[in-house]
Amino acid sequence: MKKNKEPEENLFEALMLIEKEKGIPADFMLEQISKAIVTACKNSYGGNDDVTVQYNKTKGQLEATLHKTVVEEITDINREISLSAARKIDPTAAVGDRVGVRLNPKNFGRIAVMTARNMIRQGIRDGEKEQALSEYQSKLQDIVTATVEQVDPNTGNATLKLGKAIAILPKNDQVAGEVLNVGDMIKVYVVNVKSSERGPRAIISRTHPDFVKRLFEEQVPEIFDGIVEIKSVSREAGSRTKIAVFSTDPEVDAVGACIGPKGQRVGNIVNQLNGEKIDIVEYSEDPVEFIKKALSPAEVLKVTVDPSGEKICKATVPDSQLSLAIGNKGQNVRLAAKLTSWKIDIRPESGFFGEDEDEETDETPAEEDSEPTENTDDLHTEETGAEDDKPIAESLPEETAQKDSSENDAKESDAE
Repeated sequence: MKKNKEPEENLFEALMLIEKEKGIPADFMLEQISKAIVTACKNSYGGNDDVTVQYNKTKGQLEATLHKTVVEEITDINREISLSAARKIDPTAAVGDRVGVRLNPKNFGRIAVMTARNMIRQGIRDGEKEQALSEYQSKLQDIVTATVEQVDPNTGNATLKLGKAIAILPKNDQVAGEVLNVGDMIKVYVVNVKSSERGPRAIISRTHPDFVKRLFEEQVPEIFDGIVEIKSVSREAGSRTKIAVFSTDPEVDAVGACIGPKGQRVGNIVNQLNGEKIDIVEYSEDPVEFIKKALSPAEVLKVTVDPSGEKICKATVPDSQLSLAIGNKGQNVRLAAKLTSWKIDIRPESGFFGEDEDEETDETPAEEDSEPTENTDDLHTEETGAEDDKPIAESLPEETAQKDSSENDAKESDAE
């Protein structure tokens, strides 16, 4: 006849199952159970918590021992033991010695058992939180592949499973235009990890600029190896990204490495971003050259840096390239400004209304240029589709309208 397993053996099978399913180490749970037994002893034996709990690997059991002092006459049964009883445990015991009495958990009181049970349950919850925190922190500021488990039809927030942990991807951290369905495997960027009373919480995103940076690190071996460096990234998620790269090896083309053969590398990233456009530009220590490249695909004739030393400049482009340099609703110049950390004002080659063609000389009065400049102003207003008569300018961190005071001077001159 097959003997039933001891309760302790069943307990350890349960602990191994918890470790397998929830990722909580069995050793951690043993520690929690040991603490629960000590607390139960304290409640059952008049506050005596001089208890040793050990795991007997041979028997596969937890053994609890309550220590008592050997005395001739007992005054506190919870803390003292008679000499005759002590010698049954240790034949060499003498008055004043301490001996360990093996405990049977069945003898614990009801309250003590309930207290121990609650402590074990709390230990499981703490273990789950610790496991989630450890998993989150191991992926901090990195990309993880997650499974969509649920999508809230009202808010659009998605519940994702990251390994054994759960995280929420808010709607505003999802790439515009993408549709997430239950069961989809998507990549997300772990921005931060926060702890709260309800447990650790991972802040995840698909719109963070570093998400694109990590995608390039995955796709481009030269970046992973350190040959190509990503200097800066500016992004308007779902629409366009600009990324500046630099090669530490003169024989390696940084931009070409990121694009890949037949555009395969950057194409893979674009697909993962739901068709988001990506401009890859070469970084330069020369701010003038860097700004010119950052404004691509527009051609830049010249960049004039503010002599005050502040990061402010004026970029001059051909009239035919004005709309391209500015971009849709100012997006191109706005991203270029964020990429370079410079405030950039875009000017057409022919100048604004009432403005001298050559700003470096004042030989031609503003009145003489009033008529042709007026035509130029009409030209770029038509090109950009502006509803108001506003010169076009861009600055970091947001788009601002620029209007030269010479415009008013020119109008007054015409009135005279």
